[in-house]
Amino acid sequence: MSFEPKVEEAIMLAVEYGGYDGAHHKDWVIDQMLRRLMEPERYKKMVEACGGSYDEGIAP
Repeated sequence: MSFEPKVEEAIMLAVEYGGYDGAHHKDWVIDQMLRRLMEPERYKKMVEACGGSYDEGIAP
C-alpha cells in the first residue's frame, strides 16, 4: 500500500518515535506529524486557535 509522500513521512515518524515514554515526547511526535501533513499557514492557524496552550513537546 502506498500513500502520499507527506503521509508516508508522518507514518514513519509515528513508527520511529511513537514508542518513547513521556507525554512531552509524544507531543513532539504529534506536532511533527501535523507539520508534515498540514500546509504551513493552516498549521500556524491551528496553533493560534489553541490560545497559547499548544505544546510542541520535546524531541526524543
